[in-house]
Amino acid sequence: MPSLLLGLGVLLSPAPPAQEIQATPEVVAAHVVVPQVGALNRHGQPAVSLEAVDAKVEIVEATASTRLELLLRNRGTRRAQVQVLVPVPDGAVVDSFSFEGPALEARLQVLPRDEASRLYRSIVSRLQDPALLEFAGYRSLRSSVFPVEPNSTLRVRIGYHHLVEIDGARHDYLLPRSESLLGNVPWRIQVELRAQSPVSMVYSPSHELDIRRHSPRRVSAEARGGSVTDPGPFRLGFVLDREGVHASLYAYPDPASGGGYFLMVTGAPPPLHNVAPRRRELTLVLDRSGSMAGGKLDQVKAAALQVIEGLRDGESFNILDYSTTVESMSPHPVIRDQKSVEVARQYLAAMRPGGGTNIHDALVEALRQQAPDERLPIVLFLTDGLPTVGRTGERAITEAVEKGNPHGRRIFTFGVGEDVNVPLLDRVSDRAKGLTTYVMPGEDVELRVAQVFRRLNGPVLSDLILESFDDQGRRITSRVHDLEPVALPDLYQGEPLVLLGRYRGEQPLHFRLRGHEGSGRDRSFEFDFQLDQATTRNAFVPRLWAGRRIAFLVDQIRQMGAQQPGSVFPSLDGLRQDPRFRELSDEILRLSAEFGVLSEYTSFLATEGVQLDQWERLASAVSDNLHERAQLQRTGKAAVSQGRNFNNRKLAQRADYGNRYWNADMEEVGVDNVQQINDRAFFKRGNQWLDSRLVVEGKGLDFDRVVNFGSDAHWVLLEELVLERRQGLLSLPGSILLEHKGSKVLVLAPGEEAPAQAAEQARSGAGAGQEGTSGNQNRDQTNQEQQEDDQ
Repeated sequence: MPSLLLGLGVLLSPAPPAQEIQATPEVVAAHVVVPQVGALNRHGQPAVSLEAVDAKVEIVEATASTRLELLLRNRGTRRAQVQVLVPVPDGAVVDSFSFEGPALEARLQVLPRDEASRLYRSIVSRLQDPALLEFAGYRSLRSSVFPVEPNSTLRVRIGYHHLVEIDGARHDYLLPRSESLLGNVPWRIQVELRAQSPVSMVYSPSHELDIRRHSPRRVSAEARGGSVTDPGPFRLGFVLDREGVHASLYAYPDPASGGGYFLMVTGAPPPLHNVAPRRRELTLVLDRSGSMAGGKLDQVKAAALQVIEGLRDGESFNILDYSTTVESMSPHPVIRDQKSVEVARQYLAAMRPGGGTNIHDALVEALRQQAPDERLPIVLFLTDGLPTVGRTGERAITEAVEKGNPHGRRIFTFGVGEDVNVPLLDRVSDRAKGLTTYVMPGEDVELRVAQVFRRLNGPVLSDLILESFDDQGRRITSRVHDLEPVALPDLYQGEPLVLLGRYRGEQPLHFRLRGHEGSGRDRSFEFDFQLDQATTRNAFVPRLWAGRRIAFLVDQIRQMGAQQPGSVFPSLDGLRQDPRFRELSDEILRLSAEFGVLSEYTSFLATEGVQLDQWERLASAVSDNLHERAQLQRTGKAAVSQGRNFNNRKLAQRADYGNRYWNADMEEVGVDNVQQINDRAFFKRGNQWLDSRLVVEGKGLDFDRVVNFGSDAHWVLLEELVLERRQGLLSLPGSILLEHKGSKVLVLAPGEEAPAQAAEQARSGAGAGQEGTSGNQNRDQTNQEQQEDDQ
C-alpha cells in the first residue's frame, strides 16, 4: 500500500468523538500505544510494537515545542486498530498530528486530568496491565483510532507546546517517560535552545548529553550513547544570564529529618567567559620500569608528547620518569615553546624501560618542584605495576602525598594494565582533587590520556570553598551537612560542578562560592536559594547523594586495608569487632537498601531467595563482601573493576536506574530486580515487589490489609498516591507490598487471589482484611465505559 503523509486536523478538548473505523473480519480490538510506556496489547491479540521514538524539542525562552515521531510495527497477519495516548505536562497545547497511512480522518484530543485519569483506569482494567497508572494525574493527548496494516510499519507524528517551569534562575523542561526498567524502546532526544540572553549553563540530571554551543544564545544538546534507552523522565535545566546568578538548586524535602537533600549545580559564570583560563603547569610522571617493555612505554611516550603539544603558549611543563630511580627532563618546569617541545621530544625518544618501580620517590620529586602562584599545577602520573623499590607501603606513599604537597598539585593517576595497586592510585588522586583512569590490556593508552587532558582545558575557577550564611550574613555550619564531595574539585570549562548534600530547616539557603579565577586573583559568588520549590519529584537528588555517599564510605573501608610491609591483616571476625568497620558497613547497607542504589558489594540484595527481613544476616553478608573484595582485592582485574566503579560514582551527576557497575570479570552489568520509582525503591521477590522502607525500618514483610486490583479500594489508593505524586508505585507489574500512611498495604496483581493470611484473618474478622471486589468481578463494570472510550 502506498505511504501517504497526511496532515490531520487538531481538535482540543472538549470535542466530538473521532471517526471510528468500522469493524470488519480483518480489524481486531484497539491496541493502545503510549510512547512513555510502549505498546499495550490485549492478551491473545496480534502484537503491535513501538520500535523507536524520535523526540525533537525546541525551546525559545520559556516556551517549549515538542515533536514526537513514533515508529509502530504490526508483526501480525491482520490489520490492527491502534490508539495513541501521550501524557503531557500541564498547559500543553497540540500543534500537529500526522501519520503515514490510508487517507482516513483522524483527530487528536486534549484530555484534562480527570478525564485522562478515567481513561487510564478504563484501559488498565480492560488490559489488566497497571503500567499506565504511572501517569495518573497527568493530562493526556488521545488520538482517534487508526489502522496499522499487517506486516508493516507506520510513523506517527505528534506535536505540542507548553511553558517550561521556572525555579529561581533556572528553567526546567520535562518530557514525561516511564521509570520502569522493563522498557527498552530507544529514544533519540534532541534539544535546540535559543534565548535573547546568553545561556550560562545547561544540565541534565537524567541523561548524559552531547552539548554544542553555536553562540552565546544558541545551544543544542542530544542524549548520548547508552542514554537513549535509559528509563525515567528526560529533564533539562538551563540558566540564562540575566541577574548574574549562575548556579541553581534542586531540593527534595525530607520531613523525617527536619530538612531535606539538595543538589547545587554551577557552571563557568559569563563574566569569566572573556577572561583567559588559568594557565597550567603540567608535570608528566612516567613509569619506565622493566614491565613497561613490549610497546606500553611507546604508547605512554606518544601520549606524553601529544599532551605537551596541546599546551597553550605561556603554560609550562616537565617530564619525570622513574624506575629504580627518578630522572627528569629539567630541574624545574619550563615554558612551552617550540624549543622546549623539541627538547621533550628528544628526551622521550631516548627513554628505555628497565629496573623496578619506585612510586614513592617519583611522587615526592613531582610534588616538591617549585610552582609559580599564577599557574595551576597538575600532575599526570602513569604506572603499570606495584611499588617494588624504595618505600613500598601504601600508607607511606599516601602520607607523602597528603603531607608533602605544599603547592596543592592536582594528581590524575593512570593505571596501565591489571597489575597495579588500585586503592593506592585512587587514594593518591582523591586526596589531590584528581581522578584515576584505568587502561585495560588492549586499550589505547594515548587515547585515554588525551580524553582526560581535554577535560582539563581550563580551569575557570580553582581552590573552591563553599560557605553557608544565615539571614544576617553570619557564617554558619549547621544548615548544611554531609556534603559530597567533601573537597570541591576545580571548575573547568564545559564541565558543570555538581555538589550534593543535606540541609536542615526550611529557611532559604545562602551560599558563597570562593575560588581563584584565570588571572590567579580571588573571586566569590553569592547564591540565595528558596526552598519552597522543594518537591518529591526531585527524587533523583537523594539517590545521587546516596550513590556518592556509598562510594565515599566504601573507600574508607578500602583504605583501612592499606598495609605496611610485613604487617598482618586482621581477620574478618576481628574487623567485625572494630566499631568503625561495623559502622561503615552498616551505613552502606542501610543506604543501599533504602534508596535502591546497589553496587558490587550489595547487589545480592536483589537476588531471589535472599530474606530481606533478616537484617543481621544481610549486615554480615555486606561485611563479608567489603572485607573480601574492597579490602583484600588490591590488585588484579577484580580490583581494577572496583576502582572504575569508585571513580564513576564519587562524582556521579546523573540518575542510574539500572544500578550499572563493572563486575570482577570487567563486564558491565546491571540489576533488574530493584525498581526505583517516584521517591521509593522496591525489591522483587517472585511476583511481588517489596517497599524498601519496610526493609530498612524493620517493620516486617507481612501486611495490614489487602487491596484487589481494579477494585474501588484500588482506585481510592491511586487517588491518594496521586496527591503525594507517588502514583507510579501502583504501576509495577505484579503484587506490591508498600507502606502508605503508616499501614502496610498489599496490592494484588491482576487475577491474583488473596494469600492465606488475608483469607484467614478475614474469616476471623481481625487484623488484615481484603478490600474491594476482585479485578475479575469489577471488570464487567468497565465494559460500557471502555466501549465509549474506544470511540
